[in-house]
Amino acid sequence: MPKLPMDRQNLFQKCVEFHGHLCPGLAFGFQAAMAGMDFISENRAQDEEIVAIVETDACGTDAIQVITGCTFGKGNFIFKNYGKTAFTFVSRNSGKGVRIAKKYDPGPLLGARHQELIQLIRKNKANETDHDEFWKLHRIKAMEILEQAPEHLFTIIGITVPMPSKAKIEPSHQCDRCKEPTMASKLTQIDNCFFCRGCMADMNLQ
Repeated sequence: MPKLPMDRQNLFQKCVEFHGHLCPGLAFGFQAAMAGMDFISENRAQDEEIVAIVETDACGTDAIQVITGCTFGKGNFIFKNYGKTAFTFVSRNSGKGVRIAKKYDPGPLLGARHQELIQLIRKNKANETDHDEFWKLHRIKAMEILEQAPEHLFTIIGITVPMPSKAKIEPSHQCDRCKEPTMASKLTQIDNCFFCRGCMADMNLQ
């Protein structure tokens, strides 16, 4: 484990357990989540007190969920597929918001050997020694990220955003094609029939 205060070590360990392994991406997410929660002066959400908006579906988002308590199931974890290591945190209690985005670095995040090992693993050409070396380098890089001040990693800007709506609870209706129950607002009406988005895609109507 990295040299962190004990309370931060315990929190990060929960992120590792949730994600499944320690990696640089998870470390970025942890740092962003901790900085965001500090900025908006909030504790972990039990319900929808906090909203998290993530602009990536990479590893760091798992740390965001663990630290903030924002989840898809509660409707306060919003995914925007922008491909950016950027996260927005908003408090419903105070209205305070912050956007935390990874700073641009023209150099590669990972060293040459680290990248070489990734390619070997992806091509199923890595042996046990290669895997061990890869995970060692992964941990070292993650620790380097965790030991940096958040302002060295991210651009941190206080913002005001329109407060996202709370999670909708509404009745389901049957899709006329697949017959599966679907949230009514997610159905599309064509003539006198209602179709879910999956069936719309299958029928090439979206």
